[in-house]
Amino acid sequence: MTHARIAINGYGNLGRGVEQALSLAPDLELVGVFTRREGVMTASGPAFPAAELTDPQLRARWAGKIDVVINCGGSKSDLDTQTPLVASGFNVVDSFDTHARIPAHFEQVDDAARTAGTLALISAGWDPGLFSLQRLLAEAVLPAGHSETFWGPGLSQGHSDAVRRVPGVKNAVQYTVPKEDVRAAALAGETEGQLSAGDKHRRIVYVALENGADPEAVRQAIVTMPNYFAEYETEVHVISDEEFAAEHTGMAHGGDVIRHGTTSPGTSHALHFNLALDSNPEFTGSVLVACARAVARMHARGERGAVTLFDVPPALLHPASAAQLRADLL
Repeated sequence: MTHARIAINGYGNLGRGVEQALSLAPDLELVGVFTRREGVMTASGPAFPAAELTDPQLRARWAGKIDVVINCGGSKSDLDTQTPLVASGFNVVDSFDTHARIPAHFEQVDDAARTAGTLALISAGWDPGLFSLQRLLAEAVLPAGHSETFWGPGLSQGHSDAVRRVPGVKNAVQYTVPKEDVRAAALAGETEGQLSAGDKHRRIVYVALENGADPEAVRQAIVTMPNYFAEYETEVHVISDEEFAAEHTGMAHGGDVIRHGTTSPGTSHALHFNLALDSNPEFTGSVLVACARAVARMHARGERGAVTLFDVPPALLHPASAAQLRADLL
């Protein structure tokens, strides 16, 4: 069984989800949690400064002690800078999920990882991540067809984080809600794969504001945010701290990948992959932990640079040996 030493970079909801997932992985060892916040206590003890993973001088103390770092920051303002910095010293996994910016992020991380001789798996999670694999498999099996992806109803971690970065916002959540008539049409094979994400979803935002913040200025900053809200029908609701705490701390999410295709005239098929998650961060953390296991194994085989889940042999995600997998799962 592979034994790999894992570090968590960032201790918000996702970082705690990764910590929980590592507790269920006997082949992986948590060697430290790193955060930009001071005085943070984790389930395993005090956290370390995040700079010890990114500063070339400070991270020397961790040389040879970490096999993979799991970056748990947000995509809007963290991962595009954090992941290349971490990749310049350590193998790394991230969940960068701004789809339009993934190619540029990949190139930047690939340059850093190849220069340092490390391996970096970007954009892991469930979308991008598991849903990406489902789209690939469905298109490979049914090349004559069309696909649709739906997210929600549920809380989006990346979009909620983006809203929390808006000046004047104290706390925020964003719910992605599929338009059910469009989803029903997709399940019935009545769409043609030409719908935009905005055609298929609404975004509903609840914010608690800092004292003195201008609600209309906050709303405008949210609804015009490119890559997050500008392309969608978006509702913004300003609520009290008390209402936020009482009604908006759950983290359920989910979604669907649907493909309809034909293999000969009159012969049609449908593939449907569905996720229903009680906890978005705990499930996403579980995906990242499986990816960290694969990265440790792939780096040991000599692989370097940036990769995505498209490049990972599925067997390397699982703790069992190849022989066990053939006997139990094939």
